[in-house]
Amino acid sequence: MTNNSHDIIGGTRFSGGSARSFLSSMDVDHHIFEADILVDLAHVTMLAEEDIISKTDAKAIIDGLFSIYEAGFEHLPSAEDIHAAIETELVNKIGEAGGRMHTARSRNDEVSTCIRYQLRNDILSLINSVLSLQEVILSTAKNHTTTIIPGFTHLQNAQPTTLSHWLLSYYSSLERDIQRFFDVYNRINLSPLGSAAFAGTPFPINREKTATLLGFSGIIENTMDAVSSRDFLLESAASLCSLSITFSNISNDLIFYSNKNYVDIDDDYASTSSIMPQKKNPDTLELIRAASATTLATFSGTFATLKGLPRAYNRDLQSATPYIWNSTEKMLESANILSKIIETSIWNAELLLSSAGDGFSTATGVADTLTMAGIPFRKAHQIVAKSESNYEDIASNFNTIMGSPMDEFCTQDLIESALDPIKNVNMRDSLGGPSPRIVLDSISNAKIGLDSNFKLHTTYKNQIEQSKEELIREARAYLK
Repeated sequence: MTNNSHDIIGGTRFSGGSARSFLSSMDVDHHIFEADILVDLAHVTMLAEEDIISKTDAKAIIDGLFSIYEAGFEHLPSAEDIHAAIETELVNKIGEAGGRMHTARSRNDEVSTCIRYQLRNDILSLINSVLSLQEVILSTAKNHTTTIIPGFTHLQNAQPTTLSHWLLSYYSSLERDIQRFFDVYNRINLSPLGSAAFAGTPFPINREKTATLLGFSGIIENTMDAVSSRDFLLESAASLCSLSITFSNISNDLIFYSNKNYVDIDDDYASTSSIMPQKKNPDTLELIRAASATTLATFSGTFATLKGLPRAYNRDLQSATPYIWNSTEKMLESANILSKIIETSIWNAELLLSSAGDGFSTATGVADTLTMAGIPFRKAHQIVAKSESNYEDIASNFNTIMGSPMDEFCTQDLIESALDPIKNVNMRDSLGGPSPRIVLDSISNAKIGLDSNFKLHTTYKNQIEQSKEELIREARAYLK
C-alpha cells in the first residue's frame, strides 16, 4: 500500500495521532477487496439508473473502480479501512466525481454487505470441500464393506464392526454439518446495502436492484437491523465449531488406529522426530485436531464481542470479522488434507480382523443369540458376563444359572457363529447397522443425498457467478 497522510473520509482533522494505525483494519481488509469493488459497482450502477448521479459521473467512477481492481489491493493508499482507501484512490484518479460514489450510502451498510458477499463465497468453498471429503469417505467405505475392525466404547473393546460402518458414522456427522452451512448460507445471503448509517436515506434508491446485482436472494428490510446485526457471524462460527469437532474426532480415531498399527498414514501426511529416526508421527492429524481450538476461539470471541452492543453500528464489530476469515480458512485446509489422508491411508485388514474379537467383544452377539432362543435378555447378559469367550464355558454357566442344558434352547453352531467376529457382524443387519448388506444400502442412499447436495452447491455458486457477470456487464455499459 502507498502512504498518504490522510484519507478522503478522515480528511486532515482525523489523519494523525498514535491511534491511526490502531483504528485501521487494512491488515485484514484484503479479504474483502474484490467484494468491496463489486459492491461499489452495484451501488454506482443503481445510482445512475435512478438518476441520483449523472451518467457521466457514473462512467468516470466505474472506469476508476475497474482500474483500481486491476492494480490490486497492494496499490491502495494507507487508510482507516479498505472502503476509505478505495474512495481515496478513486478521488485521486478521477477528481471530484469520485466523491459522488458514496451518495446514499454509509460505511456501515457497505461493510456489512462486503462481509456477507465474501463470507457466502467462503462458506460455499468450504461446503464444496466437505462434500468432496464425503465423496472420498463413500468411495473408501465401498471398498471396505467386509473389512472387520474392532469397535470401542470408552476406548475399551466393545463389539466388532466394519471399516465401512465406522466411515459412514462420520459421513452422517458431516452431513449434518453440511446442512447447517446450507442453512446459514441462506441467512448470510441477504443484502443490507441501502440502509446507510442505520436510518435509511432520503434518496430514491432501489435496494432490490443492488441486491439482485450482487446475487443476494433478498434484503434485510429494517435498516437499523441491517447494519448492526452480526448474528450471521455467530451462526457461522457455531457451524464452524461443529465441523471442527467432527474433523477432530476423525483425526483422533485415526491417530488411535495408527498407534495400534491398524492403519498406515501416508508419509506425505506424517512427520518424523528430530532425534528419533524410527518415528513416524501423525502430525497433520494432530494439527487438524488442534484446529478446533481456533474455531472455538472464533465462536467465543464473536459471542463476547456481540453480547453487549447497543444498536446500531459500533466499532467493536470490526474485531469480529477476522475471527471468521481465520476459521473458514483453517477448516477449508483441514477438509482438503483430511480427504487426502483418508484416500491414501492403507488399512491392515489382517490385524484388524485378528483384533476384532479381543476382550470378548462378541459377547453381545452371544447374549442376543440366547435371547432370540427364548432366554430373557437380562438372564442372557448374566450368563455371558460370567463366561469366557468359548462355547464350553458359556454352556457351563448357562447350565448353572438356568438349571438346564443350553442345547435345549440353541445349537452349538449358533453360539459359535455369534462368537466369530465376521458372522457376528453379519447378523447385525438392522437399519444403519454394520452388516455388509446393510452398509451397501446405506452407501447407496448416502450417494443420492451427496449428489443432491452437490447440485444445490452448484446452483448457489452459479447464481453468484451469473449475478457477477450481469453486474459487470451493466457497469461496463456505462463505459461505452
